[in-house]
Amino acid sequence: MLTTFLQGFFLSAAMILPLGPQNAFVMQQGSRRQFHLMSATLCAISDGFLIGVGVFGGSALLGQSTLLLQFVTWGGVAFLLWYGWGAFRAVLHTNLELEQSGSDSVAKNRWRVIAIIFAVTWLNPHVYLDTIVILGSIGGQLSSDLRLWFTFGAASASVSWFFALAFLAAWFSPVLNKPRSQRIINGFICIVMWYIAWQLAKQGLIISG
Repeated sequence: MLTTFLQGFFLSAAMILPLGPQNAFVMQQGSRRQFHLMSATLCAISDGFLIGVGVFGGSALLGQSTLLLQFVTWGGVAFLLWYGWGAFRAVLHTNLELEQSGSDSVAKNRWRVIAIIFAVTWLNPHVYLDTIVILGSIGGQLSSDLRLWFTFGAASASVSWFFALAFLAAWFSPVLNKPRSQRIINGFICIVMWYIAWQLAKQGLIISG
């Protein structure tokens, strides 16, 4: 059981570590100390749910649904282009706006963060490929009593990574939250988002072809 748990943990870690939209957003929120723990929690819960779906039978369904892959791919391209454009506009700002402290503003920002978290997760085809298709197909080959341990291991890697990223970014927030640092972070996020959108668009054309 421990071997299966570790197998799931390290396979999942290998999928999560490359920088993607989720990682970039959690890092950005951590640098601002703005709902960074909530962001890490939502990312980890989403990943754990998708891993469980994949391990317990969802991998075959997604792998056979070309239409679903197309929908998710082009939806992800549109979102990543939009989000990258927002980061690009932030780079061009001469003065970054300070976060307002009013309760109404905090509530609105909280719901905005939740909406973006769900978008960077559920509109990112790589998440489905990593969790449902790859991890799901590997875990699905195990016996029924070991699948749960594999799922726990894979989900634990997601929890460990996102919270470590959130805490580290928050730890360095005195440096990262300066206007110059925020411009650099936003420029980096813009490049990442547009690069991933370009990669997804190429995959979308291959799928449709």
